[in-house]
Amino acid sequence: MALRTLITERQRRLGVELKKLRLQAGLSIAEGGKLIEMGAPHLSHIEAGRTAIPTDRLRGLVDAYGCKSEPYIDELVSMAESSGKGWWSTYRKSFPQSTLDLAELESRTTRVQTYETLLIPGLLQTESYMRALFRSGLPDASPEEIEQLVRFRRARQAILGPEQPVTFQAVIHEAALRMEVGGAQVMREQLIELIRVSMNPHVTIQLLPFKVGVRFWHSTPFLILGVGVPGLETVVADHPSANLRLGDAESITRYESTFSDLSQSALPPVVADAAPELHEQRDSWGLLQHILYTL
Repeated sequence: MALRTLITERQRRLGVELKKLRLQAGLSIAEGGKLIEMGAPHLSHIEAGRTAIPTDRLRGLVDAYGCKSEPYIDELVSMAESSGKGWWSTYRKSFPQSTLDLAELESRTTRVQTYETLLIPGLLQTESYMRALFRSGLPDASPEEIEQLVRFRRARQAILGPEQPVTFQAVIHEAALRMEVGGAQVMREQLIELIRVSMNPHVTIQLLPFKVGVRFWHSTPFLILGVGVPGLETVVADHPSANLRLGDAESITRYESTFSDLSQSALPPVVADAAPELHEQRDSWGLLQHILYTL
């Protein structure tokens, strides 16, 4: 049995979910293996994401564990049967696996919730904003490398397009709109792009103004990716050394609660084509217009 030398986030998560179901059933790894006539070492490798599991054995295993949620089981099967190949595959020699994993995760998602503090969310950035950001953060990168990074991020943005529209919710701190990236003209184009994107029915953009004050959850940007099945969400949280990928129930609940708090504290969403009287109170549309005027 050949074991994988490189484990993707999807493969790792499938193993984690199978281990979780086994533990919930109160079974040891040896007892779990016997349910489908599989040795403990083999099941151990599956739970660690080091090897695949055939669909029939996967369904037999989760059924023996007592799992009856068809949507959940179908998603596990989809994770197991996926080849992991997509548009991101052409970048395998250029980008780290964690970056490719994010693209694959986003391609499978049906709901995105994101909070950003100092930068515009990557899925909403214009090309000019991206280039300025990459040039600033990667001063030694060649023009070709910068353009490759831009192409990759632009490809990620396809999930907001008409062919694969996901439900997208963003809470963006006012600081991100005032953090000048690439100069005033680049920022004007970027803020106008936020207004344009907000006109899509599946996109909601809210701004968190400075006036809200300091809260403990203001400092860390994060992303919640949902696949339409409760319990299979993935949280991507910024960390100084790397992005953290979290899928345990406690983390999912905590970050979903945090996003809900952020959304309630933020201004009402950007609604560019709303009737004038709907802008009588402060809202995200008004703050965007104000910042555009000052640029």
